Amino acid sequence: MTTLILVRHGRSTANTEGVLAGWMPGVALDERGREQAAALPERLAGLPLAAAVASPLQRCEETLAPLLAARPGLPLHSEERIGECHYGDWTGRKLKELSGEPLMDVVQNHPSAAAFPGGESLRAMAARSAEAVREWNARLTEEHGEQAMYVMCSHGDIIKSLVADALGLHLDQFQRIHVDPCSVTVIHYTRLRPFLVRLGDTGDLAGLAPRTEGGEQGQATVGGGAGAA
Repeated sequence: MTTLILVRHGRSTANTEGVLAGWMPGVALDERGREQAAALPERLAGLPLAAAVASPLQRCEETLAPLLAARPGLPLHSEERIGECHYGDWTGRKLKELSGEPLMDVVQNHPSAAAFPGGESLRAMAARSAEAVREWNARLTEEHGEQAMYVMCSHGDIIKSLVADALGLHLDQFQRIHVDPCSVTVIHYTRLRPFLVRLGDTGDLAGLAPRTEGGEQGQATVGGGAGAA
């Protein structure tokens, strides 16, 4: 029964240049991305984070750096399975140029069938990231109890696929989901089902702090909930 706080990395140099970065080395946060990362500790203040898990790519490590500096005792774990999709021959190419490739129609409309030349399929990307989350959920629940909450910094397509998985959507629907740089998406995993609590949130997160009132875990609130106090 863990709560996963998914953070997309802050805006990167590749984002502003319109480049499909993938696992290309040397892709850092731009000035706006550094500002977004600097605001993250305050946004997550008051939340009892048990751990931080990050994609090994530079832009994710830079996004979490201010949070780790603000919380020196927070352990950081690198997790390759939540790293960006391996785009193969498409890595480093301009998105404007790629928009004319026949494969892009498949990526947009039938992503479960899309495999990048010299890289991996979106289906494989989604499977490895979902497996990683489930293993981290189990590990942190065992170590910290059923109210464990942790932050995971990853990439747009990874986060979108995890949201689709949590909602029981086919991967072909994941392109309908959007997450901005340094936005926060929150999924609460219970014994029965996951709940999508926030999606692409760029505002205050104080309402995520654990509550003590009763209610059976895993049950949806009929009529909607009262929200933050």
